[in-house]
Amino acid sequence: MKKIEAVVKPFKVEDVKEALAELGIEGMTLSEVKGFGRQKGHSEIYRGSEYTVDFLPKVKFEVVVADDRAQRAVEAILRSAKTGKIGDGKIFVCDVEQAVRIRTDERDVDAL
Repeated sequence: MKKIEAVVKPFKVEDVKEALAELGIEGMTLSEVKGFGRQKGHSEIYRGSEYTVDFLPKVKFEVVVADDRAQRAVEAILRSAKTGKIGDGKIFVCDVEQAVRIRTDERDVDAL
């Protein structure tokens, strides 16, 4: 199993969610996060004072899928989240040793 974490721009949430749903991925976790990468934020002026906004709002998707579905999920996120502009985000893929559905005690792929 693979855990895919994707950090994307907030206005891309629906596009990414729909792209994953089209693949039959039913379970996902969504978090509102803040962060920055190479763009290092930007400066704004508020009431005459300039200040730096270095942590920008982002959204993090987390999904766990069977190994054979991971690459298709990554490609779907890439297609749906990409704007071609700086700050589009990142996708991370990690191995998952075990998954357990608490309600039924199902294990691994059956728990997904």
